[in-house]
Amino acid sequence: MIRNYNFWVITDEQKETSVNLQFIYNRTSKEEIAVKDFIYSYPVKVYFGEKAAAKALPAELAKAGKTVMVAYGGGSVKKSGVYDEICGYLKEAGKEIVDFSGIMPNPTYKKVQEGAALAREKNVDFILAVGGGSVIDCCKIIACQAALDEDIWEMEFKNHIYPTEHLPMGAIVTASGTGAEMNNGAVITNEDTNEKAGVLGAYASFAVLDVDYTMTLPKKQVISGAFDTLSHSMETYLGSPRDVNLSDEIAEAVMRNVIRNIRALLVDLNDKEARTELMWASAMAENGILKIGKVTDFQAHQIEHQLGAYTDCNHGQGLAVIHPVLYRHMCKDSVKQFARMAEKVWEIPAEGKSPEQLAGEGIQALKDFVKEIGMPSTFTEMGITDKSVLKKVADTCNLTAGCCKKLSREEILEILEECW
Repeated sequence: MIRNYNFWVITDEQKETSVNLQFIYNRTSKEEIAVKDFIYSYPVKVYFGEKAAAKALPAELAKAGKTVMVAYGGGSVKKSGVYDEICGYLKEAGKEIVDFSGIMPNPTYKKVQEGAALAREKNVDFILAVGGGSVIDCCKIIACQAALDEDIWEMEFKNHIYPTEHLPMGAIVTASGTGAEMNNGAVITNEDTNEKAGVLGAYASFAVLDVDYTMTLPKKQVISGAFDTLSHSMETYLGSPRDVNLSDEIAEAVMRNVIRNIRALLVDLNDKEARTELMWASAMAENGILKIGKVTDFQAHQIEHQLGAYTDCNHGQGLAVIHPVLYRHMCKDSVKQFARMAEKVWEIPAEGKSPEQLAGEGIQALKDFVKEIGMPSTFTEMGITDKSVLKKVADTCNLTAGCCKKLSREEILEILEECW
């Protein structure tokens, strides 16, 4: 059986996916294995570098209709001047602007519905997301919901039907790390059901990546976003197949780059070169290149997403707490992968060490790095005070196909308690 996968999103009924890649399902082993043949294409046009918006918006919006929804979060885009600059380009292009503000860090399904209703009311022709991953994610689903008569959550999670039509959209990144501008998956919190889940939405037709738009971000947000990039790369790398391959060797380079440039920001938060490198690393981690031929892991993300549904916690911080503990539980089931990551990414000498010893040192290096960069090591350090949510998270989080170890709900709870 051939399955054509379109993205990484996971539900109880879905597998971990990549971008337009083909995998063969082995009916005997019941495992998905990568094949040499694949199809790779990508719909997002990237404008990268200084004054990228000035190049992108006149060219791209010439193809769009008259009414443009400008979607953003709080007031930071206005304080920084980004909002006025972007609206200036839109007005020069003769566009009518519809404002949609207040998209929260963990966007809710109610906010999606609010945006979709506004888009329909104002006959919006194009959605321009100006912000970080949360704003972009929210807009991906707004773009689809605005073009649908039925409820997109019910459509995807109950009927397992995915949208094929949407309003066109673009993304202007003001906080990098999530790579949200590079894919069509969105992490949305349904407050009515206490679910924080991946929903498939629209791809941006173009993305603007100008590091100048990110320079006013506080240190905590910059480091947290960069750690999310590292997490994306690790979770792709630790998927299957588990032998050395080109996709994983590219991932090793991305991970080394992220580690090196986070350390550079600890010295100088305004190091523009380091922040530029991290912005491109974020895009690389989610533009499908690292996922070619892979069934990815993303178990840490699934646990953290559901933790976020109950606590509204910071995504990058949650990942920083979960990863080392989860990897200690996973390690013996894929020792060679963890040993290779220790040597190639954390640059730990392999000579005279068993694979098990090397793998363990790599996980310790990750734990030490979390502390080095000022990220929390426990949920209590994050300010989470209600321990009763841990069992709810364990009972409801998605279990992924690409993880080297099939985790039980009981072991996930054990992992969460070790994170406390």
